[in-house]
Amino acid sequence: MIKIIFLGTGGSIPTPNRGMPSFMIQREGERILFDCGEGTQRQMMKARSGFMDISTIFLTHFHADHTLGLPGLLQTMSFQGRAEALHIYGPEFVEDFCSLLNRIGYLSLGFPVFAHQLKHDEVARFKGYSVQAFRTFHSVTAIGYALKEDLKPGRFNKARALELGVPEGPLFSKLHRGETVTVNGREITSAEVVGEPRPGRTIVYTGDTVASETFLPYLQGADVWISESTYSDDMADKATETLHSTAGTVADLAARAGVKHLVLTHISSRYSTDTTQLLEDAKKRFENTIVAEDFVEIEVQTDNLSSPY
Repeated sequence: MIKIIFLGTGGSIPTPNRGMPSFMIQREGERILFDCGEGTQRQMMKARSGFMDISTIFLTHFHADHTLGLPGLLQTMSFQGRAEALHIYGPEFVEDFCSLLNRIGYLSLGFPVFAHQLKHDEVARFKGYSVQAFRTFHSVTAIGYALKEDLKPGRFNKARALELGVPEGPLFSKLHRGETVTVNGREITSAEVVGEPRPGRTIVYTGDTVASETFLPYLQGADVWISESTYSDDMADKATETLHSTAGTVADLAARAGVKHLVLTHISSRYSTDTTQLLEDAKKRFENTIVAEDFVEIEVQTDNLSSPY
C-alpha cells in the first residue's frame, strides 16, 4: 500500500488551516518526505504520521516556504536519538544548502546527513522503486519528481496450482517469487501459475512551477499527480507573472497525460477557506480532481485511490 499524508497545503504564507508545503509518502513501512516547509514537524506530530525513521527527503527548490522546516526537524531527530543516516535529494545547490546548515551549527547532529544533487532526467534507485527528477519552471532552479514502483509479480492462480498438485503453503510463495518447485517428481514453473508482471504505481509531484507540456512524458498514466494550483483561472496573468499555475491549466495537462487522479495543493491564501473556484476550474477539464487539505490521507491502491472525500 502507498499512503500519501498531506502535512501542509498552503502556498507562500501559512494560514490558520493550511501549513507550509510538505507531504509524506508511506510505502512498505518506509517514510519519504517531499518538501519541508515551516512547521512540518509539528504537522507530523498532529497527523501522527511518525517522522523519526524518515529515510529520504526530496526538495523541489529552496524557497523558504518549502525548506524552513528542515533545520528544526533534523534537530528534533537528533534530540530524540536518531542514529541512522538521512538522505536529502534536491536540485542544484542542495549540497551547498546542507553545507550552510552545517556551518551555522544546525547539523551538529547525532546522525549523518548526505546531500544528493539530481539533474534533469537523473534517476535515484531505491528498494522496489525509483525516483526520476525532471525540470520544472519557477523563479529559481527547481525540479519535479516521479516516483515509480518496480514491476509487481503477476497474479497467482491458486486453482491452477492446486490442479497441478501443489499443496498450499511455502511452495505457493516460491512459485509467486518466480522460482521453480518440484512436486511428486515433476517440476512446476512459476509461469504455469503466475500471470504477467503488473505495473507498479506512479506518483508525480511538480512543486512550484508554471504548467508545461514538457511534463507530459513523466505524467503519462500516473496514478496520482500532486500539482500546485496557486491561482484560479481568472488570475492567469498573475500566475504567469509569478511563475505559478492555475487549476485549469494543470487539469488540462492531467487529462492529456491520462493521469488517473489529480490532487491540487500549494493553495494561495485567498482561497484558504473556500477552494470552490479552484475545483470548478479543474473539473471543467478533468473530473478526477480533489483539492488537498492539511492532514488528509489518501491510499493509492492498484487502479484505485481512496480518500475521505
